[in-house]
Amino acid sequence: MSDHVTKRMRAKRERRERAHRRVRGRVQGTPERPRLSVYKSLSFIYAQVIDDAAGKTLAQANSADPEIRSQLGKTGGKSVAAAKLVGQAIAERARAKGIERVVFDRGGYIYHGKVKAIAEAAREKGLQF
Repeated sequence: MSDHVTKRMRAKRERRERAHRRVRGRVQGTPERPRLSVYKSLSFIYAQVIDDAAGKTLAQANSADPEIRSQLGKTGGKSVAAAKLVGQAIAERARAKGIERVVFDRGGYIYHGKVKAIAEAAREKGLQF
């Protein structure tokens, strides 16, 4: 890779990390209202419900789960369709553990596309944020 491409990639990652640090300064997961955190890798989409006070992950879902991948077919683990399935799965798993209300942590990503699809699918399945 050429030098200017790696600099641009590094700058983009650093911008997201700075944005995430700003959000994390304001968003805290509590036992009553845990944090729904989103992370996107180049291949998969991840979501976790976290109680920051106890430092515990209460529920998680990702597009690498065999259960979700079987529903995707050939679209892959990084599509908006995958994000919708992850949003539905995280909502179902959180509600199964008695979690109704969460705070949304977009992880420094812009709220559109896959991040928005996770949020909307979780809301449709009954999570409130």
